[in-house]
Amino acid sequence: MIPELGNFSLILAFALSILLGIFPMVGAARQNQLWMGLARPLTAGVFVFLSISLAILAYSFVTDDFSVQFVANHSNSMLPLRYKLTAVWGGHEGSFLFWTWMLGGWMLAVAIFSKSMPTEFVARVLSIMGLISVGYTLFMLATSNPFDRALPLSPADGADLNAALQDFAFIIHPPSLYMGYVGFSVVFAFAIAALISGRLDSAWARWCRPWANAAWAILTLGLSLGSWWAYYELGWGGWWAWDPVENPPLITWLLGAAMIHSLAATEKRGVFKSWTVLLAIMAFASSLLGTFITRSGLLTSVHAFASDPTRGVYILGFLGLIIGGSLLLYAIRAPILKSEFGFGGWSREVFLLANNLILVVASAAILLGTLYPMVYQAVTGGDLISVGPPYFNTIFLPLVGILVLLLGVGPVARWKKTSRAYLIKQLSKVAIAALVIGVALPVLLTLGVPLTTIIVTVLACWVIFSLLRDLQSKIANKPDVWSGLKSLPVSYWGMQLAHFGFVMTMAGGCLTSIYSVEKSVLLDPGESAELGRYTFVFEGIEPVQGPNFIADEASIEVLRDGVYFRHLYPQKQLYTASNTPATHMGIDGRFFRDLFVTLGDARNQGAWSMTLYIKPFVRWVWIGTIFIAAGGILAVTDKRYRRFKVRQVQRAAPVTNKDSQPVVEG
Repeated sequence: MIPELGNFSLILAFALSILLGIFPMVGAARQNQLWMGLARPLTAGVFVFLSISLAILAYSFVTDDFSVQFVANHSNSMLPLRYKLTAVWGGHEGSFLFWTWMLGGWMLAVAIFSKSMPTEFVARVLSIMGLISVGYTLFMLATSNPFDRALPLSPADGADLNAALQDFAFIIHPPSLYMGYVGFSVVFAFAIAALISGRLDSAWARWCRPWANAAWAILTLGLSLGSWWAYYELGWGGWWAWDPVENPPLITWLLGAAMIHSLAATEKRGVFKSWTVLLAIMAFASSLLGTFITRSGLLTSVHAFASDPTRGVYILGFLGLIIGGSLLLYAIRAPILKSEFGFGGWSREVFLLANNLILVVASAAILLGTLYPMVYQAVTGGDLISVGPPYFNTIFLPLVGILVLLLGVGPVARWKKTSRAYLIKQLSKVAIAALVIGVALPVLLTLGVPLTTIIVTVLACWVIFSLLRDLQSKIANKPDVWSGLKSLPVSYWGMQLAHFGFVMTMAGGCLTSIYSVEKSVLLDPGESAELGRYTFVFEGIEPVQGPNFIADEASIEVLRDGVYFRHLYPQKQLYTASNTPATHMGIDGRFFRDLFVTLGDARNQGAWSMTLYIKPFVRWVWIGTIFIAAGGILAVTDKRYRRFKVRQVQRAAPVTNKDSQPVVEG
């Protein structure tokens, strides 16, 4: 009976989403204050009923209600409680309910934090998000209902959660990834509402920027956590595999990064209006594309959720309807999107545009490499081919290098017009210092001339010194350093943090790829293997009993330069309910390097295979993403985004807009 209540709540959320998608939109068109006023209470109702559905599904997992088909497929009575709760998003149906609930949460946030905006605009934004919710909830009710029953004969126990997902990172990775993904629907709704209303000015950009920054920062954390989980859980020693299911979030992230930079230009200078709107549509489209890839049955992956092509057809149709309709509206309203101001050839606008083009080209290259194998298989009917890391690295890495070069110039350049003499004056010493230190450090540390390392170090120093130079110039005319630092807006510090984090992630990824070493060995108890400065002594295997698995745990003594350093304990696990093997790595993580041991299979007479890794600078990849996300969140807190001036334009009488609201400026 309780699961039926969850299903009924889902139906009510669907019905309220329909009302939300119709009445406020029509009310905005007819200037009907009552109908526009329904937007916020209807939004709250959608969120409440989605929350009830999600809570009931979680209750079904906690109580081991295996009469619910989804619970039977993704849980087990021996599964620890924390994983029973997170199994809610461990499969297709539950994850999509969780996704839709996240959309309801973003909708509610917009309803709460938009009271300073015109009623007409907010009504349109919430109505557009309501229409998206209609599509999501209809998809669940029609093809992917998480409350479907396994009746009349329900299983005595469940099939268990995927062994690779029974991990702490899985508790926090999908929520952050979904929250970032779905957050771009807010920016999409703002863009479409602006196209409908014909209002696309600096005030619109200022309203939109905190939502774009928040979604992008949260997606950054989601991507980072997914990379970290793959690194220590899957056992291959890498942090990014260019997996076709991993790539769509990266595409969304790149397009989101382009959009938040374009929004800055739209707010400050009233330029790139059409480009900003197009980026908002593209970012949302890429999030839907990621949904299609993971739920269409086209791919088999630990990240993929569904194997029913019917679901893929629905999502593809929904994608075509939403994006096709958006692009049609964009084409119709294009005349109102013309920029009103020009700019010079060396201005900050030019560097932001170049930044945008590189990010979009990188996104297109990743999209091509991701979709080409699927298109090839569909056209030829042959086996699914793969596009591997060499393709992505060959195209992506040079673009990142160009982006880093621009990253050092853009913040220093001025709006509208910047003279070359000014840029040379600001950056000549920066360039010299970056070259000297960037060359000297690798040469002194390696006693060689590692060209790739030198390039990476020079680029990193270039951006860091440029950020410091920009900071110095901004506080140069202040009475003292402290008052100068305090006078800078929070969004500026957010930009500095994000740019520093990007450079750190870039440097960490490149350096760990250059200097990582590995060695596969077969050791008997008491034998050892050397790798770099370290000696790994295999002491033997002990059995371990987990809550729902059994494991063989290796004890490995690590010596550094012949002196005891620490022990590592990698495991080979077997989950008893599903009879699924899994691995648990032995990792010693430090700021400058990781030691990483993967336990393989038992061989004759007690010998075990294992792989040893030394991975310098790999932690910088994730530390850098923390700085990026912190920068994005810090920018959201800038009070300028929550402060709106209300002005009355005086002619013969005060002028108001059509819904009798005062004219609002950012």
